[in-house]
Amino acid sequence: MDDLDEPTKRLVDAANAGDTEGFLAGFTETGVVDDWGREFRGAAKIRGWSDREFIGKQVSLDVDTVRRRGNETVITVTVGGNGYNGPGHFTFKSDGNRISRMMIRA
Repeated sequence: MDDLDEPTKRLVDAANAGDTEGFLAGFTETGVVDDWGREFRGAAKIRGWSDREFIGKQVSLDVDTVRRRGNETVITVTVGGNGYNGPGHFTFKSDGNRISRMMIRA
């Protein structure tokens, strides 16, 4: 995880710690979670999604690889918890010291 940029690291760490407030604080005001094409924009929508499908399912993200290009960081992870378990790819777009978009794909 040493290769992660700070905004991405903050979100991954918050998710792994079950810290919803820290997770939400890592997004810009108009931040978006794109979970397989379903978009959740803003803190209230992201919180609802996370409570149902992410931190609320005690998610764990074990980072396998990191690729950075410009303001994007793509990580390959092994997802654990009480929801989906298996491989995944997350793309984070940063805007300053926060994330403007987190996209999840297999």
